[in-house]
Amino acid sequence: MLATHLDVLQELGEAEKIGEPKPLESKADDDEKPQPTTISSNGFYGSSIQGAQIQGNSRAPVTRAAAVSGHATIYPIEAISPYAHKWTIKARCTSKSNIKTWHNRNGEGFNDQCDMLYNMFQEGSVYYISSPCRVQIAKKQFTNLKNDYELTFERDTIVEKAEDQSDVPQVRFNFTAIGDLQSVEKDTTIDVIGVLKEIGETSQIVSKTTNKPYNKRELTLVDTTAFSVRLTIWGSTALNFNCAPESVVAFKDPDIEEAHKLKGWYDSQGRVEAFTSHASMLGAATSMKRPDQLKTIAQVREEQLGMSEDAVYFSLKATVIFIRQDNMCYPACPSDGCNKKVTELDPGQWRCFDEVGRSMMAAPADHLMQLRQNDDEKAIEDIFQEANCRTWNFRCRAKIDHFGDQQR
Repeated sequence: MLATHLDVLQELGEAEKIGEPKPLESKADDDEKPQPTTISSNGFYGSSIQGAQIQGNSRAPVTRAAAVSGHATIYPIEAISPYAHKWTIKARCTSKSNIKTWHNRNGEGFNDQCDMLYNMFQEGSVYYISSPCRVQIAKKQFTNLKNDYELTFERDTIVEKAEDQSDVPQVRFNFTAIGDLQSVEKDTTIDVIGVLKEIGETSQIVSKTTNKPYNKRELTLVDTTAFSVRLTIWGSTALNFNCAPESVVAFKDPDIEEAHKLKGWYDSQGRVEAFTSHASMLGAATSMKRPDQLKTIAQVREEQLGMSEDAVYFSLKATVIFIRQDNMCYPACPSDGCNKKVTELDPGQWRCFDEVGRSMMAAPADHLMQLRQNDDEKAIEDIFQEANCRTWNFRCRAKIDHFGDQQR
């Protein structure tokens, strides 16, 4: 049993001390946390070199497990290279993806090995893997692992499930706090742990390049830095996601110390915390870095800005002379920072398909819609007249977009 939070019941008085309790010696927080490192896209999940030395420190040629199982020499994974022969490694399967079809002009590949070994491997289990097995240079564009090499199983590769499942390390995490995400380089793969605050519905998009549909789901994570971040999961992970709100996720409620600390914090104070969203700060951060090119509307037309698929950013100063009153607002997703349009399918059922408008109209959309429903046309007319003939500085993004088969 693990207690994450205790409350002292004052009304029961002070109980007598039982036995001779002694304080446990605990390491300082500085010793428990990994040393600060620069997180870049070259690292394995943002980890430092220290994390990669876990297996490399155990170079004993023969372990008890190896002797019992009949394997004479166990190589550490870091010792495997294209120049090594007749080796055996003992490794834990930490992730297993769905089967993907690979083919080229000569036909499909890896069918026999995949059919033979796919069901044998289970996430979390430990296996002996023995050559012959092809060791080749890792294709970095297809992997986030730090290793320089990867294995391709051949017909004669030997795979055995180890009887002793305990002496190979579990997955090591090097977590990045949600509040520190702004300092992480773009496209870096990192470890993040957080409390699951919101769970979106599954939606589907169609790839512009392959025309294939892809399922996606958006989650919102928060942590003790009082920041929130939106996380998108795809494919079968999105369809099969069944974590409950307020779960701790790195995976679902991972049984690690950081998860228990985070859950205790959320239960005691995090549930009522006001969180700052990275999504709301991203636009401001990028706009501050982007140089403004001041244009007139005539220049935008003459230079045909936005007539390519590459986005063009510019600024202009203009006066609003007319605002249409029909379709002035629409029902939208209530999630913070989302504002995607929703359509009522049946009573009570909606499908997901303003800050600028709120500033220009000096009124929220809810207020305008309430006036429209109350048939208060004069109040609506006054608000629109007040918004007309005002001059604003606009920061614009021009780009060709595709909606169905049409360009716009």
